[in-house]
Amino acid sequence: MGESGHRVGVLGATGAVGSTILDILAERDFPASEVVPFASERSAGKPVTFGEQSLECVVPGDETIRDIDILISSAGGSVSAEWAPKFVEAGAVVVDNTSYWRMHEDVPLVVAEVNPEAAQNHKGIIANPNCTTMVMMLVLAPIHREAGLERLVLSSYQAVSGTGQKAIAELTDQAGQVLNGEEIDEPKVYPHQIAFNVIPQVETFKDGDDYTTEERKVMAETRKILGLGDEVKISATCARVPVFTGHSESLNIETREDLSPDRAREILAAAENVVVVDNPAAGEYPTALDAAGIDQTLVGRIRRDPGQENTLNLWLAGDNLRKGAA
Repeated sequence: MGESGHRVGVLGATGAVGSTILDILAERDFPASEVVPFASERSAGKPVTFGEQSLECVVPGDETIRDIDILISSAGGSVSAEWAPKFVEAGAVVVDNTSYWRMHEDVPLVVAEVNPEAAQNHKGIIANPNCTTMVMMLVLAPIHREAGLERLVLSSYQAVSGTGQKAIAELTDQAGQVLNGEEIDEPKVYPHQIAFNVIPQVETFKDGDDYTTEERKVMAETRKILGLGDEVKISATCARVPVFTGHSESLNIETREDLSPDRAREILAAAENVVVVDNPAAGEYPTALDAAGIDQTLVGRIRRDPGQENTLNLWLAGDNLRKGAA
């Protein structure tokens, strides 16, 4: 960190996303004069790693939030609802990774490679989409610009790190217990055992809705980012899988204009932060393991839907912590 640059705060610095944000800021040598890790009272003074440095977490308060130029918030919706306006009032621009601000009408929902212009009219808070939406949008937006989105059916297979550190620990513990022939502890993070299992529920079923809150978020955020009307039909199914890092998604995309698989590959190969990995006969296609640790969304298995005109099927994978949230 140099004497010139921004004073950057990271709210939720001890979490899975917060620690990844700190890693990326250090890795990219972000022009920060100081990085301030904010956390809850129970984590006050706890050390976090920033490059080769160890920084002590501080609790947000009237004095500690002063003179922050940029705040990156990943501490959860209720915390952001309380503290984001206070940081803005104190002079900061808040980049928010939580779900709280995304659908507010006066808060831009931004994916840098897709709609960066939306950030220009911010009023102090800029929202990032859900990690599932984020990794998908890098692929979906170029296809929409080329051929016009008519209908989208997506299924996601989401890593446990999207839930947080406790979920990572639960998968680790359960996997060890299964492999050692031990009795499995009662699940605390998920409604069922996650090790060696697939759970067709991400987040909660609310008010009798057949769709989870995660699925509703993905559908609504996609509409907002791409400016889609109700005439475009979107359906989502989100599942949690026993993978530590990397969300995978299957997309069925119907377009207004016909788009061949070859043309789709050409468009996606030219898209920012997209890598086409599409030689399935040779075993080359996106996997969560390959996507972990990189910023690009990997896309492959691009093929026509034999039962629907103007429709492609494809498979993608992206790092839900680096690209999806951080």
